[in-house]
Amino acid sequence: MRKQTFLAKMQARIAIDDYRKLLSLYLPILIDQAFIVCLNVVNTAMISSSGVSAISAVNLVDSLNFFLISVFVAVSTGGTVIVAQYKGNGNGSMVSRAAASSVASVTLFAIGISLTMIVLHGPALHLLFRSASPDVFAKAKTYFIGSCASYAGIALVEAVCGALRGIGQSRASLVLSLVMNISYVLLNLLFINGLDMGVLGMSISVNAARYGAAAFALYYLVKKNKDLHVQIKDMIRVKFAMVRKILYVGLPFAAEQMFFNGGKIVTQTFIVSLGTNAIAVNAIGGSFAQLTQIPSNALALTAITIIGQSMGRQDVDGARKYARFFVWTSTVFLLITALIVVPLFHPLVALFHPPQEIKHDIFMIVLINAAAQVPLWSMSFIMPSALRAAGDSKFTSMVSLLSMWLFRISLGYLLGIVLHGGIVGVWLAMNLEWGVRGLVFILRFRGKKWYRHKLI
Repeated sequence: MRKQTFLAKMQARIAIDDYRKLLSLYLPILIDQAFIVCLNVVNTAMISSSGVSAISAVNLVDSLNFFLISVFVAVSTGGTVIVAQYKGNGNGSMVSRAAASSVASVTLFAIGISLTMIVLHGPALHLLFRSASPDVFAKAKTYFIGSCASYAGIALVEAVCGALRGIGQSRASLVLSLVMNISYVLLNLLFINGLDMGVLGMSISVNAARYGAAAFALYYLVKKNKDLHVQIKDMIRVKFAMVRKILYVGLPFAAEQMFFNGGKIVTQTFIVSLGTNAIAVNAIGGSFAQLTQIPSNALALTAITIIGQSMGRQDVDGARKYARFFVWTSTVFLLITALIVVPLFHPLVALFHPPQEIKHDIFMIVLINAAAQVPLWSMSFIMPSALRAAGDSKFTSMVSLLSMWLFRISLGYLLGIVLHGGIVGVWLAMNLEWGVRGLVFILRFRGKKWYRHKLI
């Protein structure tokens, strides 16, 4: 009752200030996140029709994909913060420069990562997943090469979407995201279900969808958008002073994401050693977690724009108010989604065609995760978005790195392997790690250091 009263007061205060603006920004991001997650679930379900080895291969490679893609997505988040702060400051010409620099730098980052990993795909996969079965390993190799080839396409789309969110145009960002993700699913229907091409078909689909969306995003940015005023020459003549501002926010976040997702890969090696069924349990459990976190992930993205613009106006009190509102609203959303998804477990899990013997483990993961994320997830993920929007990216990155490696990995190994808790033990360690770093972020937010960074 006390939480509800507090949330109601926060909503009233937000409504007096600019509630309609917040809602108009949040709803397209929410729809975008819902489509992305639901389409990912559909893709996982489609590839599961090709067998447990196929879904295991895709899950293994996607853990590595998330690790690599997170680097240039983090840099694009730096672009979003800088664009948002210049927008809040009212400096239109610098908004355009920041957007152009963000698109150019993010795309170049992605190209470099893509070429490096295509060359080193064999050693990378062997180092991480050598204990996988030969069938899983062969399919993982095919999917990884195809995924790496698509990085430049998704990077350009993410950078453009990030710049659009920075100026509050989340509807345009939504359209670009839908173009990419819906075309991906339709192409998967053709190549996986229609032509029975399995993992190779998914690799073809991801490249066609991402580069098609990249061409559309570039056309929209240069020809159709009247607010950013970006031209091709602006992206070629990169202003390194602007890139430094973007990297000041983006690089610590990129380092955080690399080590954070690197920790997930280390955890994945525990799971690989538990067998192919454990890999499938992890993949399906992850899909359920994504479903319950849709509204809250959208809030985390919204927080970067809203709080970034508040800091651009030097409105610290407004930034604090919004951050609290986002955390409490996210907590309520997580409770609601858990109450919806858990009772629907059996019809939802049937979409993935899992063997009967792993359904119990999947349910245990879904249940534990749903219960833990209500009190812990928002502190751990919404709060760092708020701090990062104010320029406090080094602190948030350091906390995330330390908590991942000191708690999630060590505790995951202890509970999952040493104490024979299996895949359930690994997930329980992840949930406990949320609480550790969430507490640190809350203590940081109560102080003054987080808002004393000068970005523009």
